[in-house]
Amino acid sequence: MPRGSVDMNFLFALAELQRLVRAYADKQAARYGITRAQWAVLAKVERNEGLKQTELAEQMEMQPITLTRLIDRLCDNGWIERRSDDSDRRVNRLYLRKAARPLLAKLAGLRSELTATALDGINPSEAHRLLTQLELIKENVRNAIQGGETAGNERRYG
Repeated sequence: MPRGSVDMNFLFALAELQRLVRAYADKQAARYGITRAQWAVLAKVERNEGLKQTELAEQMEMQPITLTRLIDRLCDNGWIERRSDDSDRRVNRLYLRKAARPLLAKLAGLRSELTATALDGINPSEAHRLLTQLELIKENVRNAIQGGETAGNERRYG
């Protein structure tokens, strides 16, 4: 159980959790010869095939050149292909190749393993409540960034 106030510990705990989950995901993804960043690109393309490369960079909050290098590697491995846009030759759209499907199936299993490990000892109803709370926190921060009000003005810890 954490010691001290929520105010003292919340952001630190959240950042540490994110760092640990990323490190664990990196380690486990390496079993399949892929990085967590490459996995993220594959997952985004799987959810939205035909996405523009520039849109993907924006969604992933990544510099276009960094994403280009990731996509180059994914193309070299035969998992993604770039296709020219019909209306603008300067635009590349991203599509999964057939070879990516078995890898994505394995990665879906890995995602389940990672989630099960992270949520070990938390019952399913508590896990759903936690997810709902995290979504509310995300919305509160998104609203604050956009200059809006948070979902509630009173403090609701716990």
